[in-house]
Amino acid sequence: MESLTKFFENNYDKIVNYASQILLAIIVLIIGLFVIKKIVKTTKNLMNKKSIDASLVPFLSGMLGAILKVLLVLSILGMVGVEVTSFIAILGAAGLAIGMALSGTLQNFAGGVMILIFKPFKVGDVLEAQGYIGSVAEIQIFNTILKTWDNKTIIIPNGGLSNSSMVNYSTEETRTVEWIFGIGYDDDIDKAREIINNVVYSDDRVIDKTPFINVNELGDSSVNFKVRAKVKSPDYWGVTFDMTERIKKEFDKNGVSIPFPQRDVHIHNK
Repeated sequence: MESLTKFFENNYDKIVNYASQILLAIIVLIIGLFVIKKIVKTTKNLMNKKSIDASLVPFLSGMLGAILKVLLVLSILGMVGVEVTSFIAILGAAGLAIGMALSGTLQNFAGGVMILIFKPFKVGDVLEAQGYIGSVAEIQIFNTILKTWDNKTIIIPNGGLSNSSMVNYSTEETRTVEWIFGIGYDDDIDKAREIINNVVYSDDRVIDKTPFINVNELGDSSVNFKVRAKVKSPDYWGVTFDMTERIKKEFDKNGVSIPFPQRDVHIHNK
């Protein structure tokens, strides 16, 4: 007992100083956890208001909370006199090793985060990217799933998808359909133009009724018309295929030929 009393007497200042550091560290820990909780909650509410994907909100808010708690613990360790330089060095080395091992995965994750935040496309959009065309079936954190017209499933990593060009066919409410119709050189251009106009611009799915029917090219065996019509995006393919068939039938009915490539051969007898 005497030795313990003597120890306290000899180290009173150190004990008081260390106890005050411990008490201050506990207070900082309690306040810090409270502040972190508020920050995470506020961040989560902001992400919900910005309509960020619901599957991404808990992940990002959880990651933010974990990073802030690690920083808080390192700060508290420094307050009580623990050397944190070694901890930081170990964390940095571990982070570098993990980052190098998972570089592709991390790139896909970062790409998924960017896609879910900025929303260049959404589920249901028709997308052309990485050499594929299909409807977006699902947007995951690492991959985007496309369904093709023949019901194939295409899995595209988000890293390449977020860093390369893509075509979103569903962004605009309307699209312009374009056709090339060829007639023979002996056929009446005005008559062909009238037939095209009656067929294309009488369709209720065509929005802009201002005709765009122009001779585009004098080809090797045909006079080619370029025709354009504005339709709603969901009607694009239906109008494209329907008009091609109807124009062919109307040309046949009215005696307008659709020539095929041909070549004249002249034989000279010596």
